[in-house]
Amino acid sequence: MTSDKHEFDPTILREYDVRGIMGQTLSIADALALGRAFGTVIVHSGGSNVAVGYDGRLSSPDLERAVVAGLTACGLKVRRVGLGPTPMLYYAVHKLGCDGGIQITGSHNPPDHNGFKMMLGQAPFFGENIQRLGRIASEGAFVNGPGGQETVELLDQYVARLVEDFKPGHKLTVVWDAGNGAAGEAMVKLTARLPGKHILLNEVIDGTFPAHHPDPTEEKNLVQLRDAVAQHGADLGIAFDGDGDRIGVIDGKGRILWGDQLVALLARPILEDKPGSTIIADVKASQTLFDEIARLGGKPLMWKTGHSLIKSKMKETGAPLGGEMSGHIFFADRYFGFDDALYAAVRVIELAAASKKSVAELRDELPKAVNTPEMRFACPDTRKFAVIDEVKARLERDGAKVDAVDGVRVQTEDGWWLLRASNTQAVLVARCEAKNKAGLDRLLKAVAVTLAASDVELPKD
Repeated sequence: MTSDKHEFDPTILREYDVRGIMGQTLSIADALALGRAFGTVIVHSGGSNVAVGYDGRLSSPDLERAVVAGLTACGLKVRRVGLGPTPMLYYAVHKLGCDGGIQITGSHNPPDHNGFKMMLGQAPFFGENIQRLGRIASEGAFVNGPGGQETVELLDQYVARLVEDFKPGHKLTVVWDAGNGAAGEAMVKLTARLPGKHILLNEVIDGTFPAHHPDPTEEKNLVQLRDAVAQHGADLGIAFDGDGDRIGVIDGKGRILWGDQLVALLARPILEDKPGSTIIADVKASQTLFDEIARLGGKPLMWKTGHSLIKSKMKETGAPLGGEMSGHIFFADRYFGFDDALYAAVRVIELAAASKKSVAELRDELPKAVNTPEMRFACPDTRKFAVIDEVKARLERDGAKVDAVDGVRVQTEDGWWLLRASNTQAVLVARCEAKNKAGLDRLLKAVAVTLAASDVELPKD
């Protein structure tokens, strides 16, 4: 062991990953220490090799080199898979039989942000394990040993796997937008293998994100895609976030299909093939999704928000499909069970190509509800979980019907409302869904009243 101690800024050790702002809360020295701390965990778990990849941010190559140096200093062999989307790193861990993996990525955050997503074996590395990295570094409890590294070209293999079991139907016209994110090159190679007509937007990887911010859950980032779908008379449009693990979809009429709507549609062929299967969605998903899964003969399971938490629950329950409102879609059916937006895109196209109906018509068939978007508002990290506890205590005292799997989701005659604390930011998250506008207004008022009792104001807009 060595006594080289290192202190991380505590704000970068998040629930699902390590994430900070370059030059402020995150540095090259942090990347080196993280490689050494994570490498120490791998060695203690009996592992000997780790895959490392990185996204297209300007700071990512330097961070990647530092992480590799930290891992090799622990005596590990590092497989460097290079520039690509986060799911390519996940694929590398499975394909190469690695004992762990690290993707250097800032995901959908601004250009000056960056961070690390990790796997231990084939499982996500999160929660208490991430705090463990901080303790190892602060104690200087790193293992040492002679390591090594090799470069592995995996992009073509990864793309080939995406289409390996694709079932072609009628040909579609599809517009794709990589948002200049890490999925760009893979998207170019993928569309060359798919039937139909494909129009590509922002496929060149550029860490300054010159076209728009790479987050497909925000409508303003889908304007270019929507315009191109209309211009080309396309059947659908597909967008990716900065590291290619979240998907956004636009139908032929320019309307967004949100994460829960995608899960509802993608569940149909799976439940035909595997009746009675468990389908998982997070607490922010529409009640119409859970009702639709039950109607299709599946077992709906509402679970905590967070890609690591959903993946873990899928493995535990054997669920073939899971999804989040944020656009993380997880296929264990014919795939590995991790969130891969490129693979989800292939399955969406397969679904659309097999149907006699357009994507817009399929969307129109889904049950209707009136709901708010995800409302996010600032609340200090030191206060956000306490607010949830206070709200929960008041609801229980009043005899409300509460599901507390992740925050509080309250069922009323009008519908439901949700309040939860973000695990990754200093914010509270609220969402409401009702049968009609009047009911939605009543739910919003209920959220505002309960927050006011904890001295928190629900934003007016």
